[in-house]
Amino acid sequence: MPSPIKVIVVEDNPEYRNVLKMALEFESDIDLVGIFGSAEHALRAMEPKSTQGSGGTASDVVLLDLNLPEMSGLEAMRWIREYLPETLFIVITQSDAESDVLTAIRNGATGYLLKSSTVRQIKDAIHTVADGGAHLDSKVAKYIMKQLQQAPTKDASQASLSSREMEVLELLAEGLVKKEIGEKLGISFFTVSTHIRHVYDKLNVLNAPAAVSTAYKTGILPVNRNKE
Repeated sequence: MPSPIKVIVVEDNPEYRNVLKMALEFESDIDLVGIFGSAEHALRAMEPKSTQGSGGTASDVVLLDLNLPEMSGLEAMRWIREYLPETLFIVITQSDAESDVLTAIRNGATGYLLKSSTVRQIKDAIHTVADGGAHLDSKVAKYIMKQLQQAPTKDASQASLSSREMEVLELLAEGLVKKEIGEKLGISFFTVSTHIRHVYDKLNVLNAPAAVSTAYKTGILPVNRNKE
């Protein structure tokens, strides 16, 4: 049986924080390892305990509000990544502002949900992201697609992706997670992870949504490819 997904919640609104706690703490496949009202409190819990030679609170996924008191969610993402470089981020916020969406994705958010999302949608997002996929609120996804369709194309040769990396990128754009990509291409999960890391490095991005967005904007992937 796979290990539960370790989740940390960082949310300053006590009522919504309690909603998330009640929704997640009794899920058999989710382990709510921490819930905090500010980024500072979360970071103190995650900071390695150097005097004991042990790590702080670790997680697979962080549910993170953008508009936190003092340190913002975006700033917190950079610090959390210092302590927990493998942690994945799902932004959960009231803001559907275009600038917030793009900035969060560029800074490493693999999921972006609005607080109007249902409990089921939040749970689905956690599982999707933990499985190597990306999850965007439907309003956010429509906005990003509109931006991509309006964006001018650039020289695609700059990325220098190999044919296999292109195949992996195309499947990421279709929404497949690492396991599904491996099955589709007949390669191992580890090999898929290596190709994806190379794609991220070559496109200078941090996650799958940013990779796909950059690929469309630069013409590496044609916007109308799924309509052909």
